[in-house]
Amino acid sequence: MSAGVVESAGPLRVRTGAGARRRRVRAAIVWGWRVALLVVVLVLWQLLSGPVLDPQFVSSPAGIVERLQEWTQDGTLWSNTWITLQEIVLGFLLGAGAGALLAYLIAPIRVVWDILDPFVMALYSIPKVALAPLFIVWFGIGTDMKVLLAAVTVFFLVFLNTAAGVHEVDAGLIDAVRLMGAGRWVVAWKVVLPASMTGLLTGLRVSIPYALIGAVIGELVASNRGLGYLISDSSANFDTDGVFATLVVLSVIAALLNALVNLLGRRANRWKPL
Repeated sequence: MSAGVVESAGPLRVRTGAGARRRRVRAAIVWGWRVALLVVVLVLWQLLSGPVLDPQFVSSPAGIVERLQEWTQDGTLWSNTWITLQEIVLGFLLGAGAGALLAYLIAPIRVVWDILDPFVMALYSIPKVALAPLFIVWFGIGTDMKVLLAAVTVFFLVFLNTAAGVHEVDAGLIDAVRLMGAGRWVVAWKVVLPASMTGLLTGLRVSIPYALIGAVIGELVASNRGLGYLISDSSANFDTDGVFATLVVLSVIAALLNALVNLLGRRANRWKPL
């Protein structure tokens, strides 16, 4: 019997290794095409900027790099990026934490959820940019206002996606665990949380750019520092290179935060039931 097990394990390992190699090759191809597409776009942009496109309106890769170098040397880029990054991360953590916690507390109780659902959707439908003037009145123009505006933007996305994940948990699985004597908190920790992880991770991933949007909107409305302020100041001075350079930095921040959430998602997927 043991010999049979050993003989069958070999092909399994071979198939597993071949699958891993195929995934690595596919990832390399995808990344190669991504880099190639980016290079083609940048080269075309640079070639067309001047002869065809007016750099005063569309800038150019060379102009963006020059502006980034200038801001890096005088410290403008680092100081303003650090401020905006703090607002994004704090707003994301605050909004995501509150949204996930309330979703896990409210969504399992369907009566409470049905009562609150129209009110939640009404609040979610309010354009968040319309809250900025009100937040200025309540919290001033400091960092707190931008953090809370980003948090409110993130909150609803995480709350609604997590609640959807909770509602999709198999009721039969919950009943089976309860029949084995599990209490409410055991069911929540061992069944509901792992099974609803996809909804939570979707909410976190989708809300990343919105945390950035909330913080930058707050800086655009009222601020004298941060990347939003750099966009506003560059636009007021007709500095298209500065506007595009700031957008590049914001895109890099969003990509890094998204990569971090994807990494956490791969680790959290180990909790998901098979």
